[in-house]
Amino acid sequence: MESKKIRQLFLDFFKEKGHEVLPSSSLLPENDATLLFTNAGMVQFKSVFLGEDVRPYKRAATSQKCLRAGGKHNDLENVGRTARHHTFFEMLGNFSFGDYFKEDACKWSWEFLTEWVKLPVDDLFVTVFENDDEAAEIWEKHVGLPPEKIFRLGAKDNFWQMGDTGPCGPCSEIHIDQGPEMGCDRPDCKVGCDCDRYLEIWNLVFMQFNRDASGELTPLPKPSIDTGMGLERLSAILQGKTNNFDTDLFAPIIAKIEEISGKKYGSDPEINVSLRVIADHIRATAFTLADGLMPSNEGRGYVIRRIIRRAARHGFMLGIEKPFLYNVLDSVYELMSDAYPDILDNTKMSKKVLKLEEERFAHTLASGMGILEKLVDDVKSAGKKTIPGSELFKLYDTFGFPLDLAQDIAEDNGLLVDHQGFNDEMELQKKRARSSWVGAEEVSGVYKEAKEMFKPSSFIGYDSFKSDSSVNALIKDGAFIDAAGEGEQVEIILDKSPFYGESGGQVGDLGLMKADTLRIDISDTKKINDMLVHFGTVKSGTISKGMMVQVQVDEDKRKSVMRNHTATHLLHSALKLVLGDHIKQAGSLVAADRLRFDFNHFFAMDAREVSEVESIVNEKIIDNIPIDVSESSLDDAITGGVTALFGEKYGDRVRVVKGGDFTAELCGGTHCRATGDIGPFKIVSEGSVAAGIRRIEAITGFSTLEFGRAREEELKKAAGFLRVPEMSVSDKIEKIISDLKQSEKEIEKIKHKAVSGSVDSILNKVTEINSIKVLAHKENGMDMKALRSLADRLKDKIGSGVIVLGSAVNDQAFYVAVVTKDLTDRLKAGDILKAVTGGKGGGRPDMAQGGTKDADGLDKAIDSVNGIIQEKMK
Repeated sequence: MESKKIRQLFLDFFKEKGHEVLPSSSLLPENDATLLFTNAGMVQFKSVFLGEDVRPYKRAATSQKCLRAGGKHNDLENVGRTARHHTFFEMLGNFSFGDYFKEDACKWSWEFLTEWVKLPVDDLFVTVFENDDEAAEIWEKHVGLPPEKIFRLGAKDNFWQMGDTGPCGPCSEIHIDQGPEMGCDRPDCKVGCDCDRYLEIWNLVFMQFNRDASGELTPLPKPSIDTGMGLERLSAILQGKTNNFDTDLFAPIIAKIEEISGKKYGSDPEINVSLRVIADHIRATAFTLADGLMPSNEGRGYVIRRIIRRAARHGFMLGIEKPFLYNVLDSVYELMSDAYPDILDNTKMSKKVLKLEEERFAHTLASGMGILEKLVDDVKSAGKKTIPGSELFKLYDTFGFPLDLAQDIAEDNGLLVDHQGFNDEMELQKKRARSSWVGAEEVSGVYKEAKEMFKPSSFIGYDSFKSDSSVNALIKDGAFIDAAGEGEQVEIILDKSPFYGESGGQVGDLGLMKADTLRIDISDTKKINDMLVHFGTVKSGTISKGMMVQVQVDEDKRKSVMRNHTATHLLHSALKLVLGDHIKQAGSLVAADRLRFDFNHFFAMDAREVSEVESIVNEKIIDNIPIDVSESSLDDAITGGVTALFGEKYGDRVRVVKGGDFTAELCGGTHCRATGDIGPFKIVSEGSVAAGIRRIEAITGFSTLEFGRAREEELKKAAGFLRVPEMSVSDKIEKIISDLKQSEKEIEKIKHKAVSGSVDSILNKVTEINSIKVLAHKENGMDMKALRSLADRLKDKIGSGVIVLGSAVNDQAFYVAVVTKDLTDRLKAGDILKAVTGGKGGGRPDMAQGGTKDADGLDKAIDSVNGIIQEKMK
């Protein structure tokens, strides 16, 4: 019996019994923070059972899509290795909300199994809760089971409760005997044994009590029914299979994976496991993506990311090295869309998301697998059972290789993972980081004296661009001075200033300082020993110690810096989302015209990743997220998950800059009031600056507009040169390149004909040395490919012998040496070529090629061939 018929029969049966047949609810429970996923049919009716909601029906039946891969109900680790564990599965259920109770529930379940789907009565058994005499009596007197087919079990097996308090009650399960060959062979094997012989089919929950905080049970005024039966199990039984994965619910999916991998289901136990894992996980992926869940690094999103990565790893084990899961989705859609049409709502997006997730994980898998496999081999060779946590932490810290994936691989190899060692290393890293964050650099000389003489400069630039300030000190050439006049360059320390001093990657402010006839252009500001030091040139007047001055920050430049600094925080978070949590800042520059961000990552970002990061940042800008700034202790901030930069110096009190839930960093820099102030964001370059360190340069605001205008102008120029509309430039260039290639082919044909015509005349140069034919010839204007082609034609003509050809192209000389195979025991093409070229080139005994940058020496080299052959024949 096909699974789709079984599903429909169940719903039709209960519709006949007066039940409202309802569609499956989403895998993402609504308004229920206690569950990661919908894991049972009763979830969509939870509020009804709790008395919080009233429906227009008292009986319901569903085929509910369920997921158990996180939290209390987690079957992930067993999937593929057992006959019946799944992440995604379908639960057939019928429900009564204060309507019918035990008798009808028992009678109808028996009727469906024995009359509608024709299970053999002799093979069926039931269990009841040990104290539930009522249920036992119903099975015996109203359904007709003999007492020896009714088993009483304890609360562990046959008592259900929603939580520590609330609705609960005994349950009754229907089991089928699959035969002694499926058993454990123990003499006491019976219903309730953990082996596969007596398989549970259907669980009937009799919700009749309420448990209070003290544990006391009181009868509910309206007892209810909640039943659940796995479609996968029932299909296996009705299709004569002992493994759920052998049913028609999985066969088409496994067939698709077989086609992609070239591996055959049933050919090898480990191949079977991988095929089953992928088939199970792709069902979970298809339905969660259809329900709108995106892979991420937290909560439900992390669970689905782990499922996808686990499936991708098993594909890797099958020899599939490219993204493939997105191509398996169609087999799920074809199989399940009749029962769950909403799975087809957004298939294009689902495929795109899954392909991107596979591509992203491919880097991690490729880089980390080799190292982890060596770790596994080393542990096994040493006769140990546990992979050291310190080594797994290195793998995580360097490549972002997840611990849970390492654990999966360890378990596949019969090994354990040292969680404590991993956690210890994580804590050590935090301590190292904390020690690098705390403290300040020691400063000597005049700035040390300045700090002893004056209080640290008060920075007021978070809220103001100008102030009236007092001159605390003037410094020139490393010494204090009392005054400075026109034309002098001077360093100025004020009691307070709106000028930001260069630190944390942000450049210092520029601006103006004035008083009466005094005017000083401030070209830079640095923070030295807690002092804000203004570097300026006196344009007019005189500045003296103790005088009052008016200071004004260059507002336009500061606002540009603020845009770039806030954008840097968004960029940091976006990189983590796209590339992984291992991303850490390794340096930055926040200037008025651009931002530069260095980060640890072992691979060049591809165009898709750059585009995705850029899009995420621009999305957050469009969202206009308010930037919240607060102060806290360093420990509180780090404990709260705020990002601190390794190597940066922080005091006991720190400034926390947050952008909603998207970004939170310790930062003393100046920022926009909301992300919308940043304006457009554009990544202009991504490249390497050191081993394992990548660099992104980007622009924001008006710089982005200017960049766009410059590109537009270049496009207009190109369109003008090509005499086509701007949007047709790429098509025109493509055509020009195509025409050029075609012309080159035609030229090659002409050259080929010319050379072919001269083959006979070239053969006139053949000489004989010790009865061996030798041909040495120069044919200018031929590249290596053309030279090889000519050598092949000459070899066909010469039959047996040695051929050495040379050609000059620009300043380079190309050489090919050929020895027919009947002579390779006496002469080697590679040896001859190296003698001709002075050691350059190499190849096989019968053919070698090479080149030099000495085109002028070509004639001499070709003339030397006969002498070289004579020497080698001695």
